[in-house]
Amino acid sequence: MRKLLSILTLLLILLGPGYASASKPAILVLGDSISAAWGINTEQGWVNLLQQRLVDKQYNYHVVNASVSGDTSRTGLNRLEDALKQHKPSIVIVALGGNDGLRGLPISETESSLSSIIEKSQQSGQSVLLAGVRLPPNYGVYYNSQFADMFQRLAGKYSVPLVPKILDQVADNSALMQEDRTHPTAEGQKQVLENVWPQLESLLEKE
Repeated sequence: MRKLLSILTLLLILLGPGYASASKPAILVLGDSISAAWGINTEQGWVNLLQQRLVDKQYNYHVVNASVSGDTSRTGLNRLEDALKQHKPSIVIVALGGNDGLRGLPISETESSLSSIIEKSQQSGQSVLLAGVRLPPNYGVYYNSQFADMFQRLAGKYSVPLVPKILDQVADNSALMQEDRTHPTAEGQKQVLENVWPQLESLLEKE
């Protein structure tokens, strides 16, 4: 028995900490600079804070941050297939579209790309959480309204939970935004997690 325990202990040491993560279901975050924690230490970003929240709440998941600063919904779609194959997540958080809006891309193009992301994820067996964004007021009432409605349509069409505004209570608070007025501070990232958590928790399972 002692010999068997020694062998098992040695195997765990050789496999390293990555083995524990690999044995847990993954949550894949497909986002842009907000989720990539642009301008601050990545450890202060909401995605990293999410991993700690999961541990604290005793949810047996590990988080994979596949967010890239500057990503649009189209570039996120282009990366999706490889990410699904590599990480085999059980949940995909789609937090894209902000850069599409800031660049004034046609809403129909953004909606098509986000639709494809959701469809491909669901076809691969993943649950999907969609995180919406709001644009600055200077983009006009009409474009802002159409942009917000897009996320509502997608959530309804694919029956996925929606975070209507990932930067709710953040974007309109200068104390929680960096000087560029686009990216949250470390404190702002904490609120981003609070915005995402209720909808995400509805998808989680405890062993």
